[in-house]
Amino acid sequence: MATTALYACTKCNQRYPFEELSQGQQLCKECRIAHPIVKCTYCRSEFQQESKTNTICKKCAQNVKQFGTPKPCQYCNIIAAFIGTKCQRCTNSEKKYGPPQTCEQCKQQCAFDRKEEGRRKVDGKLLCWLCTLSYRRVLQKTKEQRKGFSSSHSNSSLNEKDHHSRQHHHHQQRHSSSHKLSGSLSPEQEQGMWKQSHKSSSIQKETPKKKPKLEMKPSNGDSSSITQSMDSGGTDNFILISQLKEEVMSLKRMLQQRDQTMLEKDRKLTELKADFQYQESNMRVKMNNMEKAHKESMEQQQAKNRELLKQVAALSKGKKFDRTGSSLLLP
Repeated sequence: MATTALYACTKCNQRYPFEELSQGQQLCKECRIAHPIVKCTYCRSEFQQESKTNTICKKCAQNVKQFGTPKPCQYCNIIAAFIGTKCQRCTNSEKKYGPPQTCEQCKQQCAFDRKEEGRRKVDGKLLCWLCTLSYRRVLQKTKEQRKGFSSSHSNSSLNEKDHHSRQHHHHQQRHSSSHKLSGSLSPEQEQGMWKQSHKSSSIQKETPKKKPKLEMKPSNGDSSSITQSMDSGGTDNFILISQLKEEVMSLKRMLQQRDQTMLEKDRKLTELKADFQYQESNMRVKMNNMEKAHKESMEQQQAKNRELLKQVAALSKGKKFDRTGSSLLLP
């Protein structure tokens, strides 16, 4: 007995057959359930989730610690612009491929022309990063569906072949048994048996003519063309459904970004209102203090004026007294 080779899981290091491990990261079923592959809330790239509360990849977590919460990119609207107004993916693509162009799927100006090699992967379409990922997922799903359809079609063809072989074997058995009976029967009995077999064969020949045209089986080429047309129609519908889903997701993403911008604007307005109220209260306090100081200075000036007036009056009275005294002393 040949022993099957076992391979270690990259997470729990337990050994399993190669078929039970995932293709990408070689994880077992339990680790795939415990640590699923999710999308980062900021850069939208797929990563292995360590815990259920962890929704940000390691790179974005480091950037958040270093630069703070990111802003939406001015090209792709992904909330991953940690430095400036553009995300790192768009800045690198702009340096390498030039300014962005309009995406054929989401109609946003965030697609970079990657020349012929990049367009071959998406059937010659100019798509942005998110739309290319969704398109590749759709193609992968259609390929899997085609594989399943081809396997089911091959199984049905094998069943049909088995059915035909059984019918042919049964017909040979009946023919051999009829030959054996003809050797033991008389000529009159053989003639009656021949008439019965001739009637049954004529009935079998006439029965397919009574069937409607829709039940007629097509030839091999026609069946392959019909299956191909059904296949292409199903894939087209599946692509349309996936495109609509991606459009809905992009619209939801745009709504979330707009809500976030509205919240930021509301926060700025509240901050400005609070600052204005603080400045207004400070100005009122300053005005009150200035009014009090002005009143106090006016009162002091008025008191000084009163004292000076009193002094002037006293001096004027003293001069009059001196004049009268001098006039009395003169002969």
